Amino acid sequence: MIPPVTIPVDTGCEVRAVFTTRRGGRSRPPFDEANLATSTGDDPAVVRENRRALCASLGVDPARVSMLRQVHAADVVAVSGPLRPGRFCGGLTGWPAADGMVTDRVGLPLVVMAADCVPVLLWRGDGSGVGAAHAGWRGLMADTIGAVCAALPGEGPLSGAIGPCIDQAGYEVDASLAERFAGRFGAGVVDGRRVDLRACARICLTESGLAQEAVHDVLRSTADTAYFFSHRVEGARTGRQAGVVWIA
Repeated sequence: MIPPVTIPVDTGCEVRAVFTTRRGGRSRPPFDEANLATSTGDDPAVVRENRRALCASLGVDPARVSMLRQVHAADVVAVSGPLRPGRFCGGLTGWPAADGMVTDRVGLPLVVMAADCVPVLLWRGDGSGVGAAHAGWRGLMADTIGAVCAALPGEGPLSGAIGPCIDQAGYEVDASLAERFAGRFGAGVVDGRRVDLRACARICLTESGLAQEAVHDVLRSTADTAYFFSHRVEGARTGRQAGVVWIA
């Protein structure tokens, strides 16, 4: 097994947070190499292998991994045990429909998938709770990130990490949507009809009480398709990378 190459985040506590890349793994084009999703047509057997390799490299039990059927909404699932035990590397489908998860339990990895949308990982500074959010433009408008922050268990200070997502140069929308973004997040997030999703995610985090220095950002664009999958650049038949967070 060839594990996906990951980007770790220094959380400063007993929380582990990583973002994957498309490097590593065994998927064939156009899903090469470390695709972790089956929703766009990759071979399920290869996706299982990629996921098992990821779990082995992170030292987590794949039977305890939870993820979601992401629907671009603001619903948040509280995870007290694996949502579908064994399904991450087994049946693959049948997950709850939502775009945010939180837990205060040790050893329950939370996974969100993305290929241009913004994956955000969250944790309490004392390691008492973690969360994960998937936020495309609809999720940003609905404040999925804020909903996850509000639902995060524990009392310690909040920190968060913004993962690889499409950059402003690669995210052009119609004029009406650009106006909506400017109205919600301020004119600074819009340049003509191009929207800075990363800046919007940062605003959601700071509005939820995170200090500026508590917002980590990997500053990587999914438009760099040598390292990441991008729906905008590659079209519908591409893979997905992931954000993973858990209390170790």
